[in-house]
Amino acid sequence: MTPRPSVLFVCVHNAGRSQMAAALLERHAAGRIEVRSAGSAPAETLNPAVVEAMAEVGIDLRAAGAHPKKLTVDAVEASDVVITMGCGDECPFFPGKRYLDWELDDPAGKPVERVRPIRDEIDRRVRALAAELLEGRTEAGAG
Repeated sequence: MTPRPSVLFVCVHNAGRSQMAAALLERHAAGRIEVRSAGSAPAETLNPAVVEAMAEVGIDLRAAGAHPKKLTVDAVEASDVVITMGCGDECPFFPGKRYLDWELDDPAGKPVERVRPIRDEIDRRVRALAAELLEGRTEAGAG
């Protein structure tokens, strides 16, 4: 059986977009994809509007232990796909890795009403990514 694909989501503060993406991919992949998130300049805490928007779709980021984490070379090296969200050139580059840049509004300082569309766009992209990465993989051992 091939190893699980791994994805790293990176944004500046790791308090919003990358946290939403990681939690949504965890949900949709159901353990079939290894998921990480990190920030080039991590915040102290999660964005409260992001926490609220995710709770609306049944994901409790705090209960899941989500917290802003510093981007490390090890995290990039251990990932098959690195998805950046506004961190520019802060992300280390390694040959052989697949890099995607998702241009998404930053939820920082926005009310939950303006975070919901960002969450929904991330969810759409994450679903497509999960389908692509899991296409053709066997479900052996799942159940």
